[in-house]
Amino acid sequence: MRFTTLLAASLGWILAGTVHAQGTAAPAGGNAPGAPAHGGAHAGAAPAAVGKAVAVLHATEGNKVEGTITFTKAGTGVKLSGKITGLTPGKHGFHVHEFGDCSAPDGTSAGGHFNPTGEPHAAPTESARHTGDLGNVEADASGAATIDYTDTRATFEGTNSILGRGLIVHAKADDLKTQPTGDAGGRVACGVIGVAK
Repeated sequence: MRFTTLLAASLGWILAGTVHAQGTAAPAGGNAPGAPAHGGAHAGAAPAAVGKAVAVLHATEGNKVEGTITFTKAGTGVKLSGKITGLTPGKHGFHVHEFGDCSAPDGTSAGGHFNPTGEPHAAPTESARHTGDLGNVEADASGAATIDYTDTRATFEGTNSILGRGLIVHAKADDLKTQPTGDAGGRVACGVIGVAK
């Protein structure tokens, strides 16, 4: 008898809890009371198209090279602009690399040239080239190089998107022909290309 009474009491509590829970259920198409709001005007909206990116270059071990390069969407390509300092006078290979990883002291963690289409290394003016082949930057007697160039291969979306990739400045000039790197020597600076405001 006592067991039956306890069972009945327990069932009563369970039923009361179920009714209470049903009373606080979210109305159709809405949120439960006190629940954080979701959705709204931006629910399901496509992310805004990227129009600008930036890479801050930091010197690799034993070097003093630094700079900031801005990438701006320009028609079907990307315009690069900025300044690099701390270089030796003359030309230096300048490339987008596979990985946005500058953690290795010598910059090798950025991998090889960004080449999603499997083409040969070449000058940036060639139709068959790595997406990452940006040619050379040229430093003046003070070691400063100004970049003002529009690349027709790089993009912010699709196969040739450079977002999240590494940006490398090399110790020597890119000869624009030696495979697969242009014989541009070591890496004197590394940065990561990220979305900018």
